[in-house]
Amino acid sequence: MITKGNEMRYKVVIPSAGVGSRLDEHCNFINKTLVPVANRPIISYILDKFDRDVEIVIALGYKGDLIKQFLKLAYPERKITFVDVDPYEGPDSGLGYTLLSCKDELQCPFVFFPNDTIVSEQIPLPDHNWMGYADMRAGNDYRSVTLDTWDQTVAKGLNEKGVHPENNAYIGICGVADYKKFWSLMEDGKDRGSIQRGESYALEEMMQDSIVAKRFTWLDTGTIEALDYASERLKSEDDPVILPKKNEHIWFCNNKVIKFSTDQRFIGRRVLRSGDLQGYVPTIIDSTENMYCYELVDGEIMSKAASPTIFKKLLGWLENLWTKKAHITGFEEMCQSFYFEKTMGRVNQYFKRFDRKDTAQTINDIRVPSLGKILSNLDWGYVLDGSPVRFHGDLHFENILYIASEDNFCLLDWREEFAGSLDVGDIYYDFAKLLHGFIISHELINKDLYNISGEGDVVKFDFLRKHSALWYEEYLKDYVVSRGYDWKKVQILTALIFLNISPLHHQPYADMLFHLGKLQLHLLMEDSNA
Repeated sequence: MITKGNEMRYKVVIPSAGVGSRLDEHCNFINKTLVPVANRPIISYILDKFDRDVEIVIALGYKGDLIKQFLKLAYPERKITFVDVDPYEGPDSGLGYTLLSCKDELQCPFVFFPNDTIVSEQIPLPDHNWMGYADMRAGNDYRSVTLDTWDQTVAKGLNEKGVHPENNAYIGICGVADYKKFWSLMEDGKDRGSIQRGESYALEEMMQDSIVAKRFTWLDTGTIEALDYASERLKSEDDPVILPKKNEHIWFCNNKVIKFSTDQRFIGRRVLRSGDLQGYVPTIIDSTENMYCYELVDGEIMSKAASPTIFKKLLGWLENLWTKKAHITGFEEMCQSFYFEKTMGRVNQYFKRFDRKDTAQTINDIRVPSLGKILSNLDWGYVLDGSPVRFHGDLHFENILYIASEDNFCLLDWREEFAGSLDVGDIYYDFAKLLHGFIISHELINKDLYNISGEGDVVKFDFLRKHSALWYEEYLKDYVVSRGYDWKKVQILTALIFLNISPLHHQPYADMLFHLGKLQLHLLMEDSNA
């Protein structure tokens, strides 16, 4: 045993080189270890199991730079060694090859921890050889452990998938005290399966010396079904409701909030805008090319905290944010880019992504022209006549915190720009984002409390609304009108918002958003022409 003072010195190795093919589109833009489970990345569940002074060795390959960026922001205090694995996919790759790439960094006892495993129990020290199993049958999906007949704490065999499926499932976690023997077996077994089988090859060979069997409460996240189950098990009532986007994530870990996007310009401009919004948004404490982070704010999202009194206070507080700007040269052109050009681009994106055609339809028993015809008949001069202010840009209740201890608010997830401008936007867009959130509740959508049926010529949809949202909508209308703004314009922009966000979400939610926006826009124009 290797000790440092009175403490055992050991390391933890997390293999994270693979592409995560079993998770399909979840890994299109990030490494598997960053996939969120109940708003936390998988690697956060792993790291939080170990003391801060334990060195972590992470094998990198696919999207490895994103793991580095995340850990720099989330765990800057931890000692982490990165090992680049090449190749990390293809015929010469494998878990064993990944492990052997880390061999030089693991010349001491170590814990092997797969990057798709979450357990509830504390992790034993690798002061003896042990392996983890779950209190469930292995079936045909997992390797199985054969336990000693007389002593259930001793592992006598490690079986391949489908062999002894009635046995307990091996979960991939193990502690290696005899590290020299482990590496010797892995090296000697290169031509006999160690490259493909990974740590299980050496463990099976070491069974003759006895390996302790440790039972864990286990959540697998390696498949889409297992990931969904783990997320459901680990989520809590207080978790924010975040609708998934294919190339963005928000992670909560280590008392921090980390925002990720594949768009580096988006992240950079978000960081820049946070300076202009100081006092209204959290202070960014660090950033990388694809991420920024800030300390977790002790508040409650408005969708849960709101009351009529609090909402009135919010609008009063926002008046200081909405500092009016003097005449802005070219502001109408900015609105043209933001409203007209962006809408046309997003609509085309929706049609292309979901293979839809722009036709006349009957939506909820109302005959509606093609969207192209609706948009061509819209009075764009009226829509583009905005009111320049300092703006938020994504102002809905899920992005607003109420801090009860201070009777104050904090805004989250602000828009990075308005048609290229960092400091000027249209107050009508902030009004419309509030209204869109009163119509569509992220919380209720996340519970699948909506439906849409049919496609092509006849479509019907419906969704649940909170009764309180109806009151907030009416109060927002009174507020807008009392301050000399045009409520009809807010409603039109809200319909455009639904059209704009439809290609960014999953099906069938995307279809519902599209048809909601199309129907609302048609009805608003019909009402104007009446």
